[in-house]
Amino acid sequence: MIQDEYFSVHAGLTINVEPLDENTACPDEEAFRLEIPPLFRVASECSELEESTERLLSNFGSDDSKALIGYLGAQNTKINLLLSYVLSQQDDPAIRFTTRTFGASRLSFLSPTPLATGCTVRMKLFLTDPPAAIYCYADVIDCQPYSNQTGDAKGNSGDKNNYEVHLCYSQLLENDRDLLIRAALHVQQKLLRERAQQRSNS
Repeated sequence: MIQDEYFSVHAGLTINVEPLDENTACPDEEAFRLEIPPLFRVASECSELEESTERLLSNFGSDDSKALIGYLGAQNTKINLLLSYVLSQQDDPAIRFTTRTFGASRLSFLSPTPLATGCTVRMKLFLTDPPAAIYCYADVIDCQPYSNQTGDAKGNSGDKNNYEVHLCYSQLLENDRDLLIRAALHVQQKLLRERAQQRSNS
């Protein structure tokens, strides 16, 4: 599957965006893997284990297993809460933004300053469902003026002119791409449930 085939959803993820200077190049695949902070590796592995556990538990159906499923579910919730807290410590407010759209191939966000098309940025993405953090690199593929009437790129209220920046991932682990697919599907399923509920209420 080529990157353009991945769908994007309109949703706000917390991200950190750090543009590289002209003298800093995007690392190759081997250097990139060595550069990923250990905590981000742990977060990715925990999310993979959680998905495997969910598939395993779905095979249990007897009444005798309900207590075990409940216990394991509670332990998983505790781990997710702890993981979310630890990951939040990696969020840098100085370079924090919120996505307008995201997917497994690209994302967009609003910036108070323009980014040159073709420049490379170092990024951290913080997911809530599944709880995880992703470390990657991306290239700016488009940057256009955007008049935001409800708030600026960092969540402040008021009328402010921003720039809508579109990024395409240039270095991203395949496991992390899978996490982004799961996160996008979760957002899409949530929207579908909300629409179905609205139709039933009307």
